[in-house]
Order: sequence, then structure tokens, then C-alpha cells
Amino acid sequence: MKTPIEAFAPAKINLTLHVTGQRADGYHLLDSLVVFADLGDRLTLTPGPKMSMGITGPFADGVPCDARNLAWRAAELADWTGHIALDKQLPHGAGIGGGSSDAGAVLRALGSNADALQLGADVPVCRLARASRMSGIGEELAPIEFGEEIGAILVNPGVHVPTPAMFKALESKQNPAMPDIPTQGGLGKLMHWLDQQRNDLQVPAISAQPVMGQVLSALDATNPYLSRMSGSGATCFALYESPESAKFHAAQLQDLHPAWWVRATLLR
Repeated sequence: MKTPIEAFAPAKINLTLHVTGQRADGYHLLDSLVVFADLGDRLTLTPGPKMSMGITGPFADGVPCDARNLAWRAAELADWTGHIALDKQLPHGAGIGGGSSDAGAVLRALGSNADALQLGADVPVCRLARASRMSGIGEELAPIEFGEEIGAILVNPGVHVPTPAMFKALESKQNPAMPDIPTQGGLGKLMHWLDQQRNDLQVPAISAQPVMGQVLSALDATNPYLSRMSGSGATCFALYESPESAKFHAAQLQDLHPAWWVRATLLR
């Protein structure tokens, strides 16, 4: 029997998301600082003669077990066949990688250098799975070293924010790119820099789903360094001075809002 391969698909967090233009073919140009959490989905890849897939976990409902699934498509792109067991711990359609991270984990576990961009703009950075500046349409990656992990809370209120609609709702597609990212000077300097940056999709996302404004207000009430929406929503994050502070406030938020998905995590 061939040995199964284990893979971890961490949540992807866009600490910034600047929309800097739009190509003639419709693809949007981005400039984003992407980091990864210590929580995510888990996959087991067992080689076999044909493709199959099984999904478990709290967010398994509604996730396809066929070629519509990005993990399945990533395996095919890597010329691999067998059974994929996916433990779905991350909410889907949540702006934190989800299927893109699953696909990236499959490509990484199989050692595939196939063109990950074929599967979506977020898949190349999810295959890398380390802090990076992501630009272009997702194909330009510059790894970043911060030297320390960041304590954070992720909150998803359980609503869906369709990415294409958020881009369509943008008032301006031509916005400034990020300045150079500080990698020296500690967490305080990085937080000051982050505070000057943006997620250009945040305003249209809150207009579409006002509960996200409530999430950000609840996070702001915990006095973090910073709170912001990740990706196109609907997950928001807050950054703290220590992992212990993040855990403390996450427990309080979950008590206050039991219907929300609230997790303390480390970003790296």
C-alpha cells in the first residue's frame, strides 16, 4: 500500500489589499501583504488508480467532492490520482483562502511546479504559504521576513460576500500601491505602517453585508493594534501585542457573539 501524504492548508490573511488597476481582459491588478495563520484545513492524499474525494469537518456542507473542487483540480494539474480526504475547518467563501489554500497545499505536498495561477489568483501565494507581497494578478510574489509571529483574532459572521460583486462595486480601480514594507524595527513599526494601508474592497463589502461593520466595531472595542477585513470578506481580523491578549479577547467575543466564528491565531 502506498503511503498517504499529509498536507496542511493554512488560512490566508490579506493584511492589506490595494486594487491598483484593471487589465483589458478584466483581471484586477493587486498589491497585497499576505500572511498565513496557524489554523486551517487538513488533507490526506492517498495514491490510487482513480480520483475520489471525501470531505469532513464543521464546514463540509456544500463543498463539492468532484472536479469542481480546487484541491481535486490541483491534483489533476500535478498529474496525480488517488483519494483526497479533506478536513474542512475553515469557512468557505470567507476571504481567507479556503479552496485556494487547499489547492496550494496539494501542489506543495506533491512537489508540483505546475502553473498554479491556472487555478486562481490566490493559489500561487497559497502554494508558497509564507508571508509575501503579492502583486500583479497574483503571480508576482516577494517573500517577506518579519522575524516574529503576530497574535491575531479572526472573525467571520457567517455571511457570504461574492468577490466579483465587490470588485464591480469599487468606485475606483486605479488606486495607489503600497510603499515599501518595513521588515526591521519590530512589531510596532510594522503596525504603524499597516495602519496607513488599506483594503480597497472593505467599503463595498460592508455596504453589501452591514454585519461586517458590526464585526469591525466589536474588534475595535478590544483595543487592538489594528482591525480590517481580509480579502474580499467576510472574515475580519484584529492584531494584538501578544498571543495571550488575542486569546483573551477571542474568548470574550465568542461569548458575546456565539453565532460568529471566532478564532485566536498566530500569523506568520
